[in-house]
Amino acid sequence: MEDTTWSQKLHALTHILTTPTTTPSLHSQFFIATQIPCYLNWDYPPILCSNPSLLQKWELSFLLKRLTILGSPKTSWRSKCPYHHPPPLILAKGVEEAKWGNEERKSYARKRLYRKPLGRELNPFLAVVLPHVLLFSFVIWNPFSYLD
Repeated sequence: MEDTTWSQKLHALTHILTTPTTTPSLHSQFFIATQIPCYLNWDYPPILCSNPSLLQKWELSFLLKRLTILGSPKTSWRSKCPYHHPPPLILAKGVEEAKWGNEERKSYARKRLYRKPLGRELNPFLAVVLPHVLLFSFVIWNPFSYLD
């Protein structure tokens, strides 16, 4: 990344911002590979890199990234905003597609504003009794007895 010029970085960044996708075309992958050839933490494979072992490292890191999310597509903050322009490529779970009528937008805004705060319906046993029981267990059982 350090051996690339500012113009190459600018071209690559412009390309990424103007064509956001989770499955880039082969042309797009080759373009980014020629602009930023040896960048390991990227969704594009470093095909044109002079170091052949870097491709193997990239394949392993890409596989590990895919395994950690169990193959589900990555969603971002844009995925939770159906009324963005342009609309997000993948909507997050629980978000319905945008309906552009006035009444639909008003009802969506009301639903978002009047949503219950997180933890409102928490069982009082969990909120009050459980921390006290944990503290009381530390009084009875000393976890640091080996230090005495």
